Amino acid sequence: MEKFVIKGGRQLSGEVRPGGNKNEALPCLAAALLTDSPVVLENLPKIRDVEVMIEVLERLGCAISWLDTHTLQIVGPSIVDAIELPVELCTRIRASILFAGPLLGRQGRVSLPPPGGDVIGRRRLDTHFLGFEALGASITWDNALYRIEARSLVGAEIFLDEASVTGTENIVMAAVLAQGTTVIHHAACEPHVQGMCRMLVAMGASIDGIGTNRLVIKGVARLGGCTHRISSDFMEISSWIGLAAMTRSALTIHDVVPEDLRMVRVVYARLGVRFEISDNRIFVPADQALEIVNDFHGEIPQISDAPWPAFPTDLMSIAITMSTIAKGTVLFFEKMFEGRMFFVDSLKSMGARIILCDPHRAVVVGPAKLYGATLESPDVRAGMALLIAALTAEGTSTIYNIRQIDRGYERIDEKLRALGADVTRLPA
Repeated sequence: MEKFVIKGGRQLSGEVRPGGNKNEALPCLAAALLTDSPVVLENLPKIRDVEVMIEVLERLGCAISWLDTHTLQIVGPSIVDAIELPVELCTRIRASILFAGPLLGRQGRVSLPPPGGDVIGRRRLDTHFLGFEALGASITWDNALYRIEARSLVGAEIFLDEASVTGTENIVMAAVLAQGTTVIHHAACEPHVQGMCRMLVAMGASIDGIGTNRLVIKGVARLGGCTHRISSDFMEISSWIGLAAMTRSALTIHDVVPEDLRMVRVVYARLGVRFEISDNRIFVPADQALEIVNDFHGEIPQISDAPWPAFPTDLMSIAITMSTIAKGTVLFFEKMFEGRMFFVDSLKSMGARIILCDPHRAVVVGPAKLYGATLESPDVRAGMALLIAALTAEGTSTIYNIRQIDRGYERIDEKLRALGADVTRLPA
C-alpha cells in the first residue's frame, strides 16, 4: 500500500501525453481470446487493471510478449482448457466480466465470480446475461460462481434494457462467432466500444453500425490475428484539462481525438473552462477565470451525466471538483451510480461548499478556498479528482489508497512532477 503526499498551490506548465484508453484496452485484451493467432495491441497503458487482465490471460494459457514499453503480443491457445476464471484476480477489477463473451463464443462455456472494481453503487450484470440468453446460453449461480453454457450460439435480435458499455462489448464478442446474424438495438457506442469493434473487424469479424446504437453482426467461423492501436484516453485528457484550469496552469496535451471531447467541451465551458483544439493537440491557457454560466433568466444550471454522446459519468468527479473554486452555483445530477457522489465529503473537508442533497444530487456554491487535508481515494476517477484538488489547495495533503488511481492513470506522479508539481509517492 502506498500514499501520495502533495504540496499544493503551485502553478504548473509544460506538455503531457495521455496513455491509451483504459476502457478500450480492457475489452481488447479479452477479445484476444477469440483467436489462437497473434494479436498485437499498441499504445497499451501499463496500469493496474491492464496488469490484472494480462495475468488472467496467462492463466488461461495465452503466451504474452511485450514488444516494447506499450506494445503487447498475445497468442491464445488452440484450445482453452481453463474455463473457470481465477477468483482472486477477477474480484479485483470490474473488467473481468469481459472474459465471459469470448470464452462463451469460443468454448461454449465459462465460470466466473462476480467482478470487483470501483465501489460507486450497484453495477448490474443483467444486460450481459439477457444478451447471452438471447443468443442461446443458459446462466446458473452455483457455489458463488456464474456458470454460463451454450451448446451453440445462434444470432438473434436483441434490445438491450440499458446501453451498458461492457454489456454491449460482451454480447458483441459472443456474437461474432455465433451462427447467423445478430442485431443489437440500444447498444452503447462510446469511443472505447467503437475501438473494440474496429479491432474485431480487423480480426475478420463482420460488424456494421459501429459508432451507432444499432449494431449488426454476421457470425463467422473463426477469427484471425491483427494489430490494433488503442486510442488515447479522453478521460485522462479531460482530467489534465481540469488540472490545468484549477491550478491556473498553461498546459499542452498531445494525442487528442477532438470528436471524443464534444460534450466535455460543452460542459467544461459551463464551468468557465476554456481550451483550444488544434489538429490533435489541446492548449489550456493559464488565465482561467472560472465562473459558472447560468441558464437563461439567471437560473442555476444543472450538469447531468448520461450514456454517450452525453457527458460521461466518469468525469462527474472532475467537474464537481472544478466547480468548487468557480464563481457561482451549480447543481450536479449523477443519474447512473448511487455511490459516486459520496467522495464530496472529502472535498468538504478541504473547504468546499457542497450540499449533498441525496445520493444522486449535489449543489456546489463557489468559489471556495481549498486547504490541504488527509484523504482516501474511493475509486479511479474520484481519486484523480482529489489529487487535482490537493494540487490546487493551500498546504499539504496526503492521499491514501492510491492503488485506485494507479488502476486508471499510468505513472501519474511522474507526469505531474515533470510539470512542476510537488507529489511524492511513499509507503503507506
